[in-house]
This record gives sequence, structure tokens and C-alpha cells, in this order.
Amino acid sequence: MTDDRSEYEKQLDADPDPQLDPERSPGMHTDIEALEDIEVSREDVTIGEATPEELAAADTEPVGDADLAALLSDLRDGTDIDRRRAALALKDEPTDDAVVTALARAATTDADSDVRQFAVEALTAHSDERTAAVAVELLDDADPWVRAEAVVALDNLDRQAHEDDIAAVLAGDDHHAVRRNAAISLFKLRGEAMAEELLELSHADSERLREWAAHMLAGVDDDRVRERLRELTDDPASVVRQTAERSLEADTGQFRRQFGGALENDARLLPGEDRLNRMPDL
Repeated sequence: MTDDRSEYEKQLDADPDPQLDPERSPGMHTDIEALEDIEVSREDVTIGEATPEELAAADTEPVGDADLAALLSDLRDGTDIDRRRAALALKDEPTDDAVVTALARAATTDADSDVRQFAVEALTAHSDERTAAVAVELLDDADPWVRAEAVVALDNLDRQAHEDDIAAVLAGDDHHAVRRNAAISLFKLRGEAMAEELLELSHADSERLREWAAHMLAGVDDDRVRERLRELTDDPASVVRQTAERSLEADTGQFRRQFGGALENDARLLPGEDRLNRMPDL
């Protein structure tokens, strides 16, 4: 019998995409009485129009054999896709002045926001004295994902030295991903002293912020926190309800000791949030 499936379909059978697992479908394992009871929406959902080339821009294999001069040339004069790949590839190059200078220039001046984001990510690996200054400058970038990556950079470089910068972001930025990263960084630094900020975040309009606030409140031993977590078990968003339920069951001390900034096996990215490595890893 002839197998007429495409190579893509054959590959899915051999190595299924976990995102297509029926077990992760909205409403699975719940008692649904009507279609309107099924929760399928998440905030900030957008339908992307990225080309296959754009979606593959984070794949550095095409430039895997390129020498340093070629990467620097691509970062300076290449297409958007070339510049994105070059920025990421330079992360693994030995640290020298040419690499740091080129990445710093791209991070602060490139017209493409993905290039700026990838460049500051790559700069962090080099930990040059200029990297922190670039990251602080990018906290005011027009693109929220660049700002979010800048917080990651400061956290990785020295979160204690940049505590004031990160705290200002938490208080003043208007994007959920940027504020989430700032809250994670500060919680790793301050622990239970973040209770007031996390309680405030638990009332945010963004369900993503409420989810992460509920998650980190698991590390705060306080009656007000437990009361708020019980309230969040009735939150309109199921992901917030589930997170609050887990936090109520957590051992606060153990949670703080083990907290690394990422939800275990997190499969709840907002649509579009993982495009081109946009999920920050604090």
C-alpha cells in the first residue's frame, strides 16, 4: 500500500507536536453542558502573518559555518532575517570588542525589533561592561518584547545592582510580559518582601500577570496572601484559578528555595508569545 502522506505528516506521526495533544484541548477533563461553557480565549490574542522565513529566523543552522567577519557583515548589512540570525549566532562567538560593539549598535539602533531583542540577548552572554548600559537604555524601547528581554539581561547580569531599574519597570511599564519579568526578578531577589507588589499584581487586568502573581504568592507565608489566593480560585480565567489552587497547597519555604522563575512544563504561552524565541527565560 502506497503512503501518500507528505513528509510533514509522516514527521508528525514519528514525533508528534505536543501542542496538538488532545489532552491539552480547552475543556478536556471538565464537565461541559453547553458550547458556551468552553473557555477557548486568552487575552492579547492576535493572528500572525509571519512568513515561513520569519518563523525560521531564530534557527541559526544556516549560518552555523559562517566566520566572524561574515556574521558581523550580516548583522550590519543583511536582510531582517540575516540580521536576526547573525545576532543570535554572535552569542556563541568569543567575546571581543568587535562583537560587543556590533551587538550594542544593533540592540540600540536596528529598525527591526526582533534584531534588537536578539542582540541584547546575545550581549548578555558576553557580559561586557557596556551590556548593562545597553540593557538599561532598552528599558525604554518602543517594543515591549525588547523591553522584556532587557529585563532578562539585567537579571542575568546582576539583578541586585539593577534592583532600582527593575523595580521602576514593574511600577511603570504597561505591558504584561515586561512587568512579569520584572516581578520574577524582584521576587528572586526579595522573596516574601514582594508580598505587597504581588498582591497588587493579582488584581491586574492581564490574566498573565494574575497567573504569575498567584504562582509567586505560593512563596509568601501570610494570611492575607492565603485569603487572596482563595479569592483567585474563583477568577474568570481558568489558568489563574488552577495556579491559585496549586499555590494554596505549596510549602512556602520550599517554593522560595526552588523558585527559578519559570512555571514547570509551562504550556500556557499566549498565542504569538513564543514566536522567534519571545518567551523570556529568567
